[in-house]
Amino acid sequence: MNEPEKQKVAVFDIDGTVFRWSLFLELVEELIEHDIFPKEARAVYGAEYENWLNRQGDYQSYLSKVITIFGTYLKGVPYADAERAAKEVIAEKKNRVYRYTRDLIKRLKAEGYFLLAISHSPSFIARDFGEAAGFDKVYGFFYETGPNDAFTGGVVDEDVIRNKASVLQRALRKENLTLEGSIAVGDTETDIPMLEMVETPIAFNPNKALYEHAKKRGWKIVVERKDVIYEV
Repeated sequence: MNEPEKQKVAVFDIDGTVFRWSLFLELVEELIEHDIFPKEARAVYGAEYENWLNRQGDYQSYLSKVITIFGTYLKGVPYADAERAAKEVIAEKKNRVYRYTRDLIKRLKAEGYFLLAISHSPSFIARDFGEAAGFDKVYGFFYETGPNDAFTGGVVDEDVIRNKASVLQRALRKENLTLEGSIAVGDTETDIPMLEMVETPIAFNPNKALYEHAKKRGWKIVVERKDVIYEV
């Protein structure tokens, strides 16, 4: 009996690559807005946020502070409350995507690609966004819940999810995929291991670290700015 033919894969980062902002940051703001997280949580990252807005600080410092408060306040929150907040974010903002990646997803789907998304946002928001965007499979951080269906604060297989190349390797086995003709799109240096694996890596709106790496490797670099899309 012949084995089924392997399907070509296109893999995307989500935040800043498909979605024009961060699902994770939007989720935290929604959790605060609905008093699931306390209002004073904003004070933890407020200074870093202002510094980043004023270009006096960096985005990673701001993001790290938000990650800290997320880990602090998520423990004990009922899963249903967090999921409800995530669905509100998706309902309101699912269409806030980049035209380049939106159109690329549509074209590759029509060409029969298996569309895979790998995000460092929580799986319960990344999954819903990915389904709305047309992805076949979405991986995100899976936060553990206890017997009462409230979050414990733990993350399942955190080391695996942090390494997008490992996630792609897992998907290749589970979904009967091939790297022949494969495509990947990312925007930061954390996407480099994933981009290294495929035949056509695309650095989209890359940060400095990814841009420099992509230039050295001769990868395609695409920038979308306002209503202009161009290659560097």
